[in-house]
Amino acid sequence: MKSILMVTVLAALPAAGMAEPVVVPSSGAVPETVQRLTDAIEAAGAQVFGVVDFGQGARSVGGDVGEIQLVIFGVPQIGAQVLAADRMAALDLPGKVLVYDTAEGSAMAYEVPAEMLEEWSIPADAPVLGMMARTLRSLTETAASGQSQ
Repeated sequence: MKSILMVTVLAALPAAGMAEPVVVPSSGAVPETVQRLTDAIEAAGAQVFGVVDFGQGARSVGGDVGEIQLVIFGVPQIGAQVLAADRMAALDLPGKVLVYDTAEGSAMAYEVPAEMLEEWSIPADAPVLGMMARTLRSLTETAASGQSQ
């Protein structure tokens, strides 16, 4: 009986974190989209903590993963609310948007906040989750459209 229970639990584990990201198509190359995204983040009063260039890192060791950059940023008003609900949620913060090349130009991807934070003690209907989702949507749509915020 114990082994059946263990197999059942282990079989369910990979499904936990397999939520599909939100993908927002963008025109232009990855560096242009990253610049528009970081401009939108700063115009919204948030802070860009860094940009990780995975493509350059791979090229530096003879690999090729295409153009992939991860923009890491935070909105203190939002982060403070999340951390007040559960400090362990800091393991999933700050905000991140992946920008990568596609046949049409580039795209941005991010995790749905409610899914990203579901393992923590944050109620699914917490207003801060909606605030996070609206912020991510606004920032990526602004970057995709090429307009300043």
